[in-house]
Amino acid sequence: MDKVTYNGLTFKPFITNEQISARIAEIGRQITEEFSGRNPLLICVLNGAFPFAADLFRAIETDAEITFVRFKSYDGMSTTGQVKQLMGLSEDIEGRPVIVVEDIVDTGHTINGLLATLREKRPADLRVATLLFKPESLVCDVTPDYVGFSIAPEFIIGFGLDLDGKARNLRDIYVLDK
Repeated sequence: MDKVTYNGLTFKPFITNEQISARIAEIGRQITEEFSGRNPLLICVLNGAFPFAADLFRAIETDAEITFVRFKSYDGMSTTGQVKQLMGLSEDIEGRPVIVVEDIVDTGHTINGLLATLREKRPADLRVATLLFKPESLVCDVTPDYVGFSIAPEFIIGFGLDLDGKARNLRDIYVLDK
């Protein structure tokens, strides 16, 4: 893994694709055990969670379904503090086990708002799987059920995470080289 540059900023290697794949396999096994025979619905939060959700969905070895929602709360390298829904949920989740799949839980604003909306639809079970978790940045009372990696509050890109739409397709995760 070499350093990469986007928008004049340099990023250094942080988490390899091999580490990501191994952790996703572990989470997939855990979800398989906990939801075997229950047909959970995974709700992927686009765009960032798409690579994680795709790999996680394939790692789950019990019947499951997947759908997508889209929100926006970032502008460049910082959160706006406001969550804007761009594409909502169309499935009926009442009485179903649901797992929200996020790329990152940072301040918690996005996931907190989404969970509140989903609770109103009365799912049987509501959990959160996130590839990355920044506990030091959390300002909302939310704790993910499945965490790929807990990280410090630094800006990262790759494996779905972007900088103004760029770098999502990097196979590895990179951190800003200060």
